[in-house]
Amino acid sequence: MLNGIKLKLDRELAAYASELDKDYRLRKISPLLAAKIKEYILRPGKRIRPSLFVLGYLAYAKKPAAGLYRGALSIELLHDFMLVHDDIIDKSPLRRGKPAMHTMFERHFSLNQKIKFNGQDLAIITGDILYALAMDAFTEVKEEPRRKEKALKKLIRAALYTGCGEFIELELGVKDIENISRSDIYKIYDFKTAFYTFAYPLSIGATLAGAGDKEAGKIFEYGVHLGRAFQIKDDILGMFADEQEIGKSVLSDLQEAKKTLLIREACRRSSKAGRAKIKQILNKDKVGLSDLKKMRSLVTGSGSLDYARKEILRMAEKANGLAQALNISPKYKTILRTVSS
Repeated sequence: MLNGIKLKLDRELAAYASELDKDYRLRKISPLLAAKIKEYILRPGKRIRPSLFVLGYLAYAKKPAAGLYRGALSIELLHDFMLVHDDIIDKSPLRRGKPAMHTMFERHFSLNQKIKFNGQDLAIITGDILYALAMDAFTEVKEEPRRKEKALKKLIRAALYTGCGEFIELELGVKDIENISRSDIYKIYDFKTAFYTFAYPLSIGATLAGAGDKEAGKIFEYGVHLGRAFQIKDDILGMFADEQEIGKSVLSDLQEAKKTLLIREACRRSSKAGRAKIKQILNKDKVGLSDLKKMRSLVTGSGSLDYARKEILRMAEKANGLAQALNISPKYKTILRTVSS
């Protein structure tokens, strides 16, 4: 079913991109802006967030509302907005295996040495425009106004709390890894990933379909645990996968000195010499492949990788238990269990 939802979302996104000029006159305003936005939002992706938005709705509704799939694009466009800004903060040149938004603008103006702005400046503005497009796309859902208002407030909170997650991640980034607690790590995971990738899309869809606050809260909690498992898995990929698999530099997370569960546990479980090496790598201005290989060795040798994998299973099991307690049909419980696996 999720594959079917994704296919419909991809078709809806293609239709939306083709209508940008008609609805917003973006090409008349700036052909460059229109072209970059269209190329960026059409890049292949998993569409996890809008798929869960639709799934949350269908689990509680008798039939799809008119404009449901167009409205679900709001959470995908919100994701794009965050990626544009995130790549600037992380100084990442790639996104989904292609140039990041700021990289595209930098290349476009690279031959003109007289300009007083750079690609990051233009990308920030483009990200802001994507945010506005996201809010506008949500209004396309044809649902009961009270439900729509409640769901819209949740969409806005998803954006707000994700920004908070980005802020506290940077704030905690200045702290020594030995002073970072497990709850600090999960706080970042919840605000930056779990809320807007899983918990809010499901809860927004459920609320839009008429689920009560208690039921919407249950599916939100399911999404939080699922999101934690997802982020730990993503941290493992960021540490051990290759560039083609993750669509960005393999050094990206390490260069940013991200305080992940993997690194915290490796530091906590390592010898004095191992802890010193971890902190030395995290404090480097520029890391290389040798640093990544050493960190991989420390993470594996300390037992941190095994611990993280067990945490993924624990969070997934918790999510599955919460899914079974939802007041939805067995069909949708099975689908949610599939998502958690």
